[in-house]
Amino acid sequence: MSNPDSQAQRRNMLETPIPALVGRLAVPTIASMLVTSVYNMADTYFVSHINTSASGAVGIVFSIMALIQAVGFTVGVGSASIASRLLGQGRQEEADAYASSSILMALVLGLLVSTAGLFWLDEFMWLLGSTETIFPYAKQYAYFILLGAPVMTLSFTLNNLLRWQGRANLAVIGLTIGGMLNLLLDPLFIRQFNWGIAGAGAATLLSQSVSMAILFSFFLLKKSNLHLSIRTVSRSPRVYCSIFKQGMPSLFRQSIMGFSTMATNYNARIYGDAAVAALAIVNKVFMLIQSVTIGFGQGFQPVLGYNYGAGRNDRVRQAVSFSLKVCTAFLVVASVIGFLLTPTIISVFRPDDPDVIAIGIRAFRYQCFTLPLAAVSTFSNMLFQALGKFWRATLLSICRQGIYIPLVTVLVETLGLTGLELSQAAADLLTFVLCVVITVPFFRRELVHEEHPTIE
Repeated sequence: MSNPDSQAQRRNMLETPIPALVGRLAVPTIASMLVTSVYNMADTYFVSHINTSASGAVGIVFSIMALIQAVGFTVGVGSASIASRLLGQGRQEEADAYASSSILMALVLGLLVSTAGLFWLDEFMWLLGSTETIFPYAKQYAYFILLGAPVMTLSFTLNNLLRWQGRANLAVIGLTIGGMLNLLLDPLFIRQFNWGIAGAGAATLLSQSVSMAILFSFFLLKKSNLHLSIRTVSRSPRVYCSIFKQGMPSLFRQSIMGFSTMATNYNARIYGDAAVAALAIVNKVFMLIQSVTIGFGQGFQPVLGYNYGAGRNDRVRQAVSFSLKVCTAFLVVASVIGFLLTPTIISVFRPDDPDVIAIGIRAFRYQCFTLPLAAVSTFSNMLFQALGKFWRATLLSICRQGIYIPLVTVLVETLGLTGLELSQAAADLLTFVLCVVITVPFFRRELVHEEHPTIE
């Protein structure tokens, strides 16, 4: 039997006016996404002041971070999206079983990533697009990132379990404390202890461990509507297959992001370390901007899951419409400001390297033109994933980077360095078109009648 707090939370998710509900849930998830971006941004900023090759190493190792995030989000989003719909239907015990099983799954997969990555560390660095000068920096940085893979996968899973039940305010506490610690440790380890880029990796590992411990403590202190227990860990393969299936869009989205980074690095290294470093900086800045949209989407996903599970399609439509309007307006403003301040933004990272600045300015401004389209592209994928529409969610999760990977190669071969700088913006435009083609018919034909869907 569900407890009174769970019933109150369910009423809150099903009855609170959509703008107020989505806004309240989105604020902490936006904060958590910004904090996650700060992890990467802090490393990029402090490492970039070592030299251009070290700056490029951050871009190389980002593919490994994407892989670790892919595992964590696959398990976290997969289990939490199912649990959210189960809570919406009042099925507490089943929701607890999925949550508990996801912890074991995240730990095992994180250990596998860590073991494989450390064993083939040198091969990974060359595979990810290192140059001769970037390689030693990338190897030092990647060692600590891979060492922390189990911690990070658990942290991403716990984060999603909290936010999908409407407890995003708790999730952001753990992430914020970890992010602040990372900001303090980066200059201490890199400069004061003179550990160089290895210090950035060590700072990330330590701060992620603190975040994970704080997030886990909320479950131990019973601050969550989902209850973790060894006794409720499932022995049924069906549970783990369901988690994997529901989380597969996240797996594809994050994994293919790693592959797209590899494609960028392979094409950029033709033009030297400056091109690799410049595009790494541009990508990190845009990740920071888009983290607001992603955080907003993560805030509205629990609303979608609860209300779709309860058959309230009217509220699902309201949540999507409200979120699109707010985030598109934000991205328009961000694109204008970003375009005007581009030289200043790029110079903050590598003020003494004119090649990095020149390449970065052009690539950054091209992306500003397509930035306002990101809300539609992001929310289309999140909509289908939250509703358990597996195939459409999977397709949209891979389409942007799936388009980008061949496109960047073609554009570099035909337009040279200009093609490399244009490639992200071109991929964004094509992705927007595909998302509109797939999502609009769904709204018109399938998200009309009230219904009570089953959990796949």
